[in-house]
Amino acid sequence: MNPVLFHLAFPVRNIPQTKEFYVNGLGCEPGREGPSSLILNLYGHQLVAHMTDEPLIPQKGIYPRHFGLIFIQESDWEALLERAQQKGLQFYQQAKLRFPGLPLEHRTFFLQDPFENFLEFKFYRHAEAIFGSQEFTQIGDRATVN
Repeated sequence: MNPVLFHLAFPVRNIPQTKEFYVNGLGCEPGREGPSSLILNLYGHQLVAHMTDEPLIPQKGIYPRHFGLIFIQESDWEALLERAQQKGLQFYQQAKLRFPGLPLEHRTFFLQDPFENFLEFKFYRHAEAIFGSQEFTQIGDRATVN
C-alpha cells in the first residue's frame, strides 16, 4: 500500500489565535485559509481548523478525546518538546515517562490549544508497542472509565 495521510478536523473560535498556536507555536505549515477555516500541515498530516459558534466545553482531563503524533526518532520528539517550551505553549501535562521498564515504555507530553483541544506527543522506546504488545492491557494513565 502506498503511504496515506491522516486528516483531522477540529473546532476553533478564532483563526488568528489558531495560527499563533499551530503555525508560530507548533511549527505547522499553513495551507488554504478562508474566513472560517484553516488547513494546517502537521508533520505531513492534514489538520483543518473550523470556526464554530457552538460553545467549546472544556473536557475534564485528557480522556476521552485528544489527538497528536507518535515520533519514530526520540530526537524529533525532544525537538518538538523544546520548541513548545521555547514558544511558551500551554502544557496540560509536562513531559514524563509512562510505563518505565515495560515494553510499553514511552515518553509523552500534552499541550492544550486556546480552544480546549488536547494534543499528545509520544515516543515509544520499543516501536512494536505502537500497535502490538497485545499481552499488555495498559493504555494511557486512566485506570477506569468515569
